[in-house]
Amino acid sequence: MSEADAATSVNVAERLGFKDGDLIQERGYDDDVDFDLRDDIEDFTGSELLDEDDHDVVDAVIFWWRDGDGDLVDALMDSLTTLKEGGVVWVLTPKSGRPNYVSPADIQDAAPTSGLHLTTSAGVSKDWSATRLVAKKNK
Repeated sequence: MSEADAATSVNVAERLGFKDGDLIQERGYDDDVDFDLRDDIEDFTGSELLDEDDHDVVDAVIFWWRDGDGDLVDALMDSLTTLKEGGVVWVLTPKSGRPNYVSPADIQDAAPTSGLHLTTSAGVSKDWSATRLVAKKNK
């Protein structure tokens, strides 16, 4: 990877709102994830990604989600069990035209039922898009 590519990748971790020292839980890991993005998040935060079995309170969750992975509402609710108040869930889905593509409408439909709302979306790599979800604020 060139220095310019590395800087761009690290900027993705920063653009996702991660900071040095953040604890990030990773869910939905499989052999199709973007390993460069994972490495860049770990380098940027200075911490290894925690897996689904870790029970530490985390600052954010990255969630690799593909068509056919099951019930997105249930999966999102599970991702909230270790998320600190004010934390963020990033749902990473294959981009349009890629195998196992997930429509943004599917995420938009599932978010409110799981107590979350969609705030933004971004391309994070050649094959993956990210959708930012946060907990609804109690009034």
